[in-house]
Amino acid sequence: MRGLRQGVSLASGLALALLVGCPESKREAEPSAASPEASPRSAGLRSGVKVPLPSGWSAQVAADGSFQAGPPGHSSLRVDLRPGQGEQLPSARALTQAMRPPLKDFVVTSEQEEGTEDFTLVRGALAPKLGDGGVGSPAPVFFAARRVGQDLFLCASLPGASAEEVRLGADACRDIQVQAAPR
Repeated sequence: MRGLRQGVSLASGLALALLVGCPESKREAEPSAASPEASPRSAGLRSGVKVPLPSGWSAQVAADGSFQAGPPGHSSLRVDLRPGQGEQLPSARALTQAMRPPLKDFVVTSEQEEGTEDFTLVRGALAPKLGDGGVGSPAPVFFAARRVGQDLFLCASLPGASAEEVRLGADACRDIQVQAAPR
């Protein structure tokens, strides 16, 4: 299980970095007490980014600066903001190809691929390749990209996410919005 957790963690970090080959940006998160949403804000960019979270989920900024959310006890969703890079929304095929190199020690199965003008999703499972030639237990995973205006949001499930948490995380990523700044 430790190898799978390391692989999924490696996968979520590396795949997000490799998707568009962009430098990290500084992010902050501000959970909303009034609703089950959270607002990641990029320093100097704008406020009003809404990530609609399932009931009971909470959000935080991780040590690496990513926005992370999940049910009580653990995070199962990671979101990274790439300001001004919305035009670099990858296709489902490009998303899958970006995942392959960092996941060479895993069997990757794709159960769902979706691509629209503003959203790309690859959902499936990762199973570690074992030293004896076998394959370990699969774990659910998703990688997605959401374009909102000129910005790109990269999303991924985190190690330990259940199949339902993967589904809910993908739905949250699909529904990321940016509200207009007040005048």
